[in-house]
Amino acid sequence: MRGATVPPGTVTPPPAEGAMPVHRLEVPRPNVLPFKIGAFQAYGPEAYADFPHRHTFYEIVHVTAGSGTHVVERERHPLAPPHLGVVAPGQVHHWEGVSGLEGTVILFTEHFLLDHLADRELLRRLAERPWLRLEGAAQEWAAALVGELQEEFRRGAEGFATVLRALLHILVVRAARSAGPPAREEGPPAREAAPGARPAGVAAEFVRLLAGGDPARWSVRACADALGVSAGYLAEAVKAATGRTPGQLIREARVGEAKRLLACTDLTVRQVAARTGVGDPAYFCRFFRRETGISPGEFRRGVPV
Repeated sequence: MRGATVPPGTVTPPPAEGAMPVHRLEVPRPNVLPFKIGAFQAYGPEAYADFPHRHTFYEIVHVTAGSGTHVVERERHPLAPPHLGVVAPGQVHHWEGVSGLEGTVILFTEHFLLDHLADRELLRRLAERPWLRLEGAAQEWAAALVGELQEEFRRGAEGFATVLRALLHILVVRAARSAGPPAREEGPPAREAAPGARPAGVAAEFVRLLAGGDPARWSVRACADALGVSAGYLAEAVKAATGRTPGQLIREARVGEAKRLLACTDLTVRQVAARTGVGDPAYFCRFFRRETGISPGEFRRGVPV
């Protein structure tokens, strides 16, 4: 996402009335290392904010003690430590009724994954099932890896950035293994692409753009321009990798963002329409009903989709 990091002490302007706060990762410049790790207490109350918000970075939380609830994309996850949780850029989350929370928070941007680009897909899968219960050996390796990450970050010895990336990669891979295989999606199966093939990479970057929550990029043409390819090539790449068209995925992204704003903010339907890239509120209501089966007002009142 654009503007994922800011210098330390940067004052973030308050969100527009009724809009959702967006947190950015503070990193020192010019020698930027878009990675942080520390105990919940070291970050302060912002680490367990009780109001819906989203990040421009990934967050991995290793919860070892405490009670309460972690809410991710309106799904409630009661605490029963130990847990490992992943929140991806653009996802909406907050904490409710937290008491005695202990553990570690790991923050990093996509730029930190340069050595292991495939980890983006693993993190996306983990963020779809964001609350992993750790038992037995899983808790042992998770605690050991998180401890090593903390120590390496604290010491900052020569080459520590490479070591941090390697340890984070192991943590992500093992967490994905523990979470199990990804759920099968409806629709025709995606055709496999050779590792590193350009179409697969273009499709992955397209999905990442949509996950950024920026409605200005929610058109096939805008995404194609951002990725430096033609609209026709983008359509072929996305269809080959996902079995669906860019237009279908864009509609899903628009509906998902509308649901987040309706559920987690006090924005009017007109404002939600504007923030999801639909200028006409009447058309937005028709679009939302067509995609979900209910109106925006019914969704906000809790009518099941």
